[in-house]
Amino acid sequence: MKKLILILGDQLDVDSAALKDVNSKLDEVLMVESVAEAQHVWSHKARIALFLSAMRHFADHLQGLGFPLTYIRHSPKTIVEELGSKIIDGKFTHLVCVEPGEWRLKKSIEALALELNIVLEMKQDTHFYCTHEEFKEWVANKKELRLEYFYRLMRKTHRILIDQDGNPEGGQWNFDRDNRKPFPKKGPGLIPPPEMFEPDLITKTVLAEVEEYYPEHPGSLAHFQWPVTREQALQALNGFIEHRLASFGIYEDAMWTDTPFGWHSLLSSALNLKLLNPREVVNAVIVAWKKDNLEMATVEGFIRQILGWREFVRGMYYLDMPQMALDNFYDHQNSLPAWYWTGKTKMKCMQEAIGQTLQYGYAHHIQRLMVTGNFALLAEILPKEACDWYLAIYVDAIEWVELPNTAGMALFASGGRFTSKPYIASGAYIKRMSNYCSSCQYKPDIRFGEGACPMTNLYWNFLIKHRKQFEASPRTRLMTANLSRISDSDQQAIQVHAKGLLGDLSSL
Repeated sequence: MKKLILILGDQLDVDSAALKDVNSKLDEVLMVESVAEAQHVWSHKARIALFLSAMRHFADHLQGLGFPLTYIRHSPKTIVEELGSKIIDGKFTHLVCVEPGEWRLKKSIEALALELNIVLEMKQDTHFYCTHEEFKEWVANKKELRLEYFYRLMRKTHRILIDQDGNPEGGQWNFDRDNRKPFPKKGPGLIPPPEMFEPDLITKTVLAEVEEYYPEHPGSLAHFQWPVTREQALQALNGFIEHRLASFGIYEDAMWTDTPFGWHSLLSSALNLKLLNPREVVNAVIVAWKKDNLEMATVEGFIRQILGWREFVRGMYYLDMPQMALDNFYDHQNSLPAWYWTGKTKMKCMQEAIGQTLQYGYAHHIQRLMVTGNFALLAEILPKEACDWYLAIYVDAIEWVELPNTAGMALFASGGRFTSKPYIASGAYIKRMSNYCSSCQYKPDIRFGEGACPMTNLYWNFLIKHRKQFEASPRTRLMTANLSRISDSDQQAIQVHAKGLLGDLSSL
């Protein structure tokens, strides 16, 4: 038995199931930098650089531990093509890997193993709390798949924020209502910066290579300071816990100009590359809660994102693929405006969210959901084009987490399969949660005509167009009830104005 062990760029964990029982005399560990993967979507330069730098640091670590590693740089081939060549040349009998975080790659590896008649050991990713089998068991016979009930199960199963009597700590499961405050009118004030890391020689080399090989790709590398090693990831976690966690909850939805990170943790990229384990993140938060007497709303809100939503969307991804990538509930067909790649739009909220994304490869969840995602839904963008943008543009984007969040939540493309309503809002929401509107040429309270906010106009147009759907649900009925306060003539004017916007999104 001679095993080839594949380690993918988002599986940088020495405790990986694929690295168990490696025979250094017979087996070989393979890591591949594939130009084709970087160009599968038009990836942000920082996203490419993060993967390559983290992979090279991990490769050095594996070699230091004595693993028999072959590392292929800048291959023009796909990962599967390199894998096939290696299997044939090395006469391997077994291929070992952890299940990829992308359906396309998973199926390609399975097809290759069949083609070459090699034994494939595709192991489950032990990084997560919930296995596929456990998730399917939870799903069975349920009419509605909702995060809240899955999250409660995870809390009970893993005894997280559960008291001795089996009840939720703090007396309730969800403190979301306490975590939706905007920054004060004078602004966010001084926020301790997140841990950032000056590029070392490996990272500097990667940054230079990315500029050379991917010059036309979007985004900047000028601010690249992401954690690329296990040690840096732990430092980022400790820095967040010590300096930023206490104020995370109350302001987790807030937005402000020139405040790209707010109080957020910025741990998602390290988690998704497997430089951090979610268990150690959750445990660190619980220790801090007990030691520093932190607000339950903050602690529960943060843990829900990891133990609840992150695990939930992964379960949904593997449950619903490949259909999830094809879903288009509203049959939206508009092309993504080119300014999504440049930030050159007159809408201040989109300028800010896209501008900081191009600078850092990062925006927090409300900027993704209620600004760029909200507009993509209201503007009737083809879901695949929007999903490809999200996968390309964020450093923490891997398809298992990106696609359910974008297609299923932001775009409602799955038609309520696992979300209870479309997440739409007018410019009034953005005005309430940010200072973006104060310097914008559009006015969030104007629905049509001169100065009308596109987000506001398209919001009301969307409600008019889908009025029956919204009235059918108690969760959205109040939104359409507000239409009764708008005269028929004004509703017609809203639709006329929206038709003009939808016909020329590039001009906004």
